[in-house]
Amino acid sequence: MHGKILIEAEKLRDSMVEALTRICKIPAVSPQNGGTGESAKINELRLIIDSLGLDKASLKLEFVEDPTSVRPSLFLEYPGRKSQRICILTHVDIVPEGDRSLWTVDPFNPVIKGSRLYGRGVSDNGNSLIASLFALKALINSGVEPEYTILLAFVADEEMGSHYGLEKLLEREIFRPDDLVIVPDSGNDAGDFIETAEKARLALSFTVLGKQVHASMPNTGLNACRVANMLAYEVDEALNKTFTENDNNFDVPYSTFEPTRRLANVPNINTVPGRERFDFDCRILPSVNLDKVIALVQKICDDISHKTGAAINLEISREDAATPTSSDSKVVKLLMKSIREVLKITPKTGGIGGGTFAALFRRKNIPAVVWSQECDGVAHMPDEYTEIEYLVNNAKVFALMMAGD
Repeated sequence: MHGKILIEAEKLRDSMVEALTRICKIPAVSPQNGGTGESAKINELRLIIDSLGLDKASLKLEFVEDPTSVRPSLFLEYPGRKSQRICILTHVDIVPEGDRSLWTVDPFNPVIKGSRLYGRGVSDNGNSLIASLFALKALINSGVEPEYTILLAFVADEEMGSHYGLEKLLEREIFRPDDLVIVPDSGNDAGDFIETAEKARLALSFTVLGKQVHASMPNTGLNACRVANMLAYEVDEALNKTFTENDNNFDVPYSTFEPTRRLANVPNINTVPGRERFDFDCRILPSVNLDKVIALVQKICDDISHKTGAAINLEISREDAATPTSSDSKVVKLLMKSIREVLKITPKTGGIGGGTFAALFRRKNIPAVVWSQECDGVAHMPDEYTEIEYLVNNAKVFALMMAGD
């Protein structure tokens, strides 16, 4: 039975590439990132689904309002021998293309070069989205009734935090406590890593207020740039020297405290800035007490404010680590078995720095895993690409999971 399913999935290779090319021609960028959202891409996806002849499938649209528009997510449910569901969740939205001069291809006109398909969103998250859909098609073409009821979710707003996507959808009781949830939004070239845990996250935003003056008379003002430099250095040093725990179950096995964004201050060189804003992105092991991290950062802010006379405002966005998915859970065992059969490897389980919406399920006590065979380091980059072989392999793994034993 499984052999027949794999043969049918292989036959769909060209159709998968064509479908992935179709959806990735549509720039489903969040309105908060200057785009028009996911509606056009959802419409194209519905046309693809209609063409596949999934007669028993039911489709449902769910809408979430954001400040400027309505964000659609699409759900496809297909009955199986059991009412328990395998849920595969992919996201429809993408990040902007960024600096177009860094691309050697048109980001929204995907093109095949050798064994790869290039274009924005072909890897993140188009590969897995199309693979999940064609996995079901391969199962039907092989004449195999799914053991589990299949729920494919194509959701909005993942790239901007899921506030207008999964976060709201979880409040609507669309998902069940016994769902077997796969989030194929991270992976590696080997396909040998199943993510079962994510780190906690702190987003720290610092605003330093001094006094803006002419650069020829700095003694009459208070240089917010200099204070911000001092503050960023001391926060960076203190966090990395204080919180040194290691956990080899995570890939990166330690907490990371990264200075990232710095906003523009003054437009001209001969003005001492009176305001500076910069951010840290912190991915923190579950064993580290977040309250202690925050307390240390606040103390540094207070000390430097007292020393320099600058006002320092600290804004914190906090996401505590969710309870990991057990390696003995049903969804992990089923996924492992399918990976072994398709890729001929035995994957390991572990944690990552965070950033997938699997954590939202774990906070609802619904075990979720993150896996796909995915090209390392191409998401969000110029000339994003996916290996076509990975697209087919993902469809095979998902199809075997749907078929069950």
